[in-house]
Amino acid sequence: MAIVYFGLGSNIGDRLANLEAAMDALAGIARIEARSRVYETEPMHLADQPNFLNMAVRARTDLEPLALLRAVKALEETLGRVETVRWGPRLIDIDILLYGDSVVDEDQLTIPHPRLAERRFALAPLADVGAGACHPLARRTVAELLASLPPTEDVRVIAGHV
Repeated sequence: MAIVYFGLGSNIGDRLANLEAAMDALAGIARIEARSRVYETEPMHLADQPNFLNMAVRARTDLEPLALLRAVKALEETLGRVETVRWGPRLIDIDILLYGDSVVDEDQLTIPHPRLAERRFALAPLADVGAGACHPLARRTVAELLASLPPTEDVRVIAGHV
């Protein structure tokens, strides 16, 4: 079984309930081992939208990366996600951040998640559940990557574990 780290986000509707529903759905395709705290984060790229709630999950799965991606996309659709504009508002977003020490570069899937090493909104919750996990391209731990980012106030803890 591979250790996989997911990033979850929501900025439409009952954001916390959306995250809870996503974790329940993920339990159907992976064995959940740990859940991060919930963080409120400002949107990137497209600022005219509500703030996001973000969290991370550490799990184990028997699914290979592309099969896992297909399963995750099906879960998002089942949970009500509708594709709109890139970086726009979304009911739920489930990203595969890390998959063991694998590097995947396919048309439909890139692991580690692109720009993970630069994004506090992804690294802060990821550090809660995988501070010692190594980014296979940056060759630094999640904790080291997070510590290397400049301080900011746009990523705030709002809740303990969901």
